[in-house]
Amino acid sequence: MTTVYLNGQYLPAEHAQISVMDRGFLFGDGVYEVIPVFGGRCFRLDEHLDRLDYSLRETAIAQPLTRAQWLEIFEHLIAAYGGGDQAIYIQITRGIAATREFKFPEQTVPTVFAMSRVLAPAPEEAPAPIAVITVDDIRWQRCDIKSTSLLAGVLMTQQALHAGAREAILLRDGVVLEGASSNVFAVTDGVLYTAAKDHRILAGITRDLIVELVQQKGLEFREQALPTAQLSSASEVWISSSTREMVAVTQLDGKAVGSGEIGPVYRQVWQWYREYRKSFSR
Repeated sequence: MTTVYLNGQYLPAEHAQISVMDRGFLFGDGVYEVIPVFGGRCFRLDEHLDRLDYSLRETAIAQPLTRAQWLEIFEHLIAAYGGGDQAIYIQITRGIAATREFKFPEQTVPTVFAMSRVLAPAPEEAPAPIAVITVDDIRWQRCDIKSTSLLAGVLMTQQALHAGAREAILLRDGVVLEGASSNVFAVTDGVLYTAAKDHRILAGITRDLIVELVQQKGLEFREQALPTAQLSSASEVWISSSTREMVAVTQLDGKAVGSGEIGPVYRQVWQWYREYRKSFSR
C-alpha cells in the first residue's frame, strides 16, 4: 500500500484527498520538486531545496515547512519504502480558495503533498542510448520555475513517443534550450555545450553537477545555447535529469548522431558522474 504525505498526515494514497477548489487542481497554481534517493540518502538535497525555495519565491507562495520538517518527511517516506534508491516527489499549491478567480486569494494555506517511488538500482554501466526528436518550444516564458503547469511538456513528450523517440529537444529563437523533461548537452568541434541558466530553461540539479565535474576536470566547455543549425552536426548529444541521470542520444530526428554510438566525451563524463554518485552512496 502506497504511503503519502498530505498536509501533516501520512496516509494510504487512495485515501488522500484534496478539495476541488484547490488552486493546484483548478489552475496548476503550484510548484514541485523531484529528489533522487541513492542508498537511502537524498542526493544533492540542499540544491533541490534551494530550487524549491526559488520556485516558491518566484510564484509568491509561502514556504510551508522548515528544512528540518522537510527532512523528517523524506526520512519517513524513505523508510516506508525500505530505503535503497527512490525518487521523492513534492508538490506545493497556493491552497484552497473560496471562489475560482485568477487573483491571489487572501489568507490561504498552501497544500503540501509528498510521495516516493522505488527506482531501479543505479546502473554501473552507461544506460542504453535513446532516440529524440526536435520540436518548437511552445511553453511559457518562465521555464526557470518548476511549475506544475506541465501541459506543454506532456504534449511534446507524447509527440516524441508517437515518433518512436524517448524525448523531445526544444528549439526556440534559433537555439537549443532543453528537453521536455531534461537538460541537453552537445559536443561540437570537441567542445561541450549546454544552455546557460536563464528564464528559458529549468536549472537542473544533475545538469549543475555535470557542469561542476567537467569544470573540475578541465574539459573544454561552454555554458551557452547551441545554435539549432549546429545540433544536427554535433558529434555527441545527451540529456540529463534527476531520475534519468545521464542518457546518450544516438538518433536525432531519425538520423544518427555522430557515429551512431555512445561517444567518448559522454563515456568520460558518465564515469566521473558514476564515481561521484558511488562515493555519495557509501
